[in-house]
Amino acid sequence: MSNRKLSKRQQERIKSIQNRRREQAESKKNLYDKALESLDGLGTETSGSVITNYGSQVDIEGHSEPFTGQIVRCFVRANIPTLVTGDNIVWRPAEPQGVVVALEPRQSELIRPDNYGKLRPVAANIDRIGVVFAVQPEPKCNLIDRYLVAAEAQGIEPFLILNKIDLLNQQTNSDIDSIVSSYQAIGYKVICVSAIDNGGMDQLQDYLTDKSCIFVGQSGVGKSSLINQLVPDNNSAVGPLSEATNEGTHTTTASKLIHLDKGGVIIDSPGIREFALTHLNQEEIIQGFKDFRPFLGHCKFRDCKHENDAGCALVAAVAAGKLQQQRLDNYRQIINSLDN
Repeated sequence: MSNRKLSKRQQERIKSIQNRRREQAESKKNLYDKALESLDGLGTETSGSVITNYGSQVDIEGHSEPFTGQIVRCFVRANIPTLVTGDNIVWRPAEPQGVVVALEPRQSELIRPDNYGKLRPVAANIDRIGVVFAVQPEPKCNLIDRYLVAAEAQGIEPFLILNKIDLLNQQTNSDIDSIVSSYQAIGYKVICVSAIDNGGMDQLQDYLTDKSCIFVGQSGVGKSSLINQLVPDNNSAVGPLSEATNEGTHTTTASKLIHLDKGGVIIDSPGIREFALTHLNQEEIIQGFKDFRPFLGHCKFRDCKHENDAGCALVAAVAAGKLQQQRLDNYRQIINSLDN
């Protein structure tokens, strides 16, 4: 279809809008440059890590004397990529704020698409991803599998945390036991805890020692409550479940790196109810289902869709009790969501 010809008035209006946006961007840059110039005497370069990101400014923790362990608010140079909690950086002290001048290479990163499909890093330099689910709100296995696939695709070790076991009763216990058993059968570690009565917290604390970990999971599963139990003086905001939907409300608004008493760090991240995998292709997603791997490449047809295809090795594995039907259903749902 040919491009529609714009009238002279329309062209002038577009040009005016573009000029105005350009001027606004330049004005913001000038203000930012003036703010950097107003800093009193930049010191020598030193190392640190990002504790919390506020956009053009970040809180960093110094790694070298005399700033070891100190939290310092810093500006970020405009030529530096978007920083996330857990990033290792080079910064220069100044008054009243320091300046981040370089980003060190990341050893790992958790990324996810934003609402516009653009990939955004969530956290950096993490060893483990704790996928938190709870007795309430009702666990969503498809969402759990999305987190697991994302972790597997990015080479970060995932494990599962079942929270709120103090709410278990005879009816819910059977359903929860089934979920826990299914993931343990696949080979995932599941730690059952309660942020209310402290049940299982010692086991969780030991598993996190000397590791860098991020908790992920839908809103309301109690990530911040768990962190408050692990680090009592942290005081992350917590909120009740919605009475209308029985789902969580967002209480954590910015990711934050927190030191654990026995060593290691944990990143408290905003809860999300969905986790898109649009940045992954079909092969990356199916490889993210680690229980599928022994059967991949054994289908009768190379272009098998793993639906009702004749000779599908995954369908045969389900029929033989070697794979879980729900995992195959979740895989299909994820692939269909990409097609849509």
